[in-house]
Amino acid sequence: MRLVDFHCHLDLYPDFEALVAESERLGIFTLAVTTTPKAFARNNMLASSTKYVRAALGLHPQLVAERWREIDLWERLIGETRYIGEVGLDAGPRYYSSLDRQTDVFRHILRSCAREGGKVLSIHSVRAATKVLDLIEEEVPEGRAKFVLHWFTGSTAEARRATDLGCYFSINSQMLSHDRGRSLVASIPIERILTETDGPFTPNGASPSRPRDVKQTLSLVSKAKSIPENHCADLVIENLKALTT
Repeated sequence: MRLVDFHCHLDLYPDFEALVAESERLGIFTLAVTTTPKAFARNNMLASSTKYVRAALGLHPQLVAERWREIDLWERLIGETRYIGEVGLDAGPRYYSSLDRQTDVFRHILRSCAREGGKVLSIHSVRAATKVLDLIEEEVPEGRAKFVLHWFTGSTAEARRATDLGCYFSINSQMLSHDRGRSLVASIPIERILTETDGPFTPNGASPSRPRDVKQTLSLVSKAKSIPENHCADLVIENLKALTT
């Protein structure tokens, strides 16, 4: 069974290099997202010799208040990868005070991706799904980039709007641990679903999730969509191909 972990912070594990090697050995397509552009170089170096691991260039919205000046470095690195993440907006209580700055940074990122063309973005949208979708509509002409909403917590109406805009959704086990999340996932067309761990921020028992643990997420998605697990795995692979070609 081929697996996809489309959002994992590999560089936040103590055995970062071993985890890259494990994903490669197991043939798990793993998107190594970064939280700042300063972290990208090492991720990209380790991923560059693999078939299955890809490094994404990020500037996490929760770090924008302190790290927004790194947008200049982000801009200099954009040509080195097709994948952008983790980027987006966070309007939760802890980060709301920086929302204007986050919006400026995310708008800059979207404009740069539209200019470059062909980028695939993994997007954070906590309490900000409508604003994220508004900015995508405003800044990115159709066909200039592709979007994956990571750990989506918006409403079913917002999910429907995102689907109409062509967005994909990367689903993790935590999303499927409660009725609201299961209902939301059930409402998303299967052809727009990818799987993720968001490790190390999700647990697998007493330990942080690793890319290999995405199989458990796949099992939960298959139940939410009433699809046999093997078939669900094949569909996720097909979705990944559609996203990246």
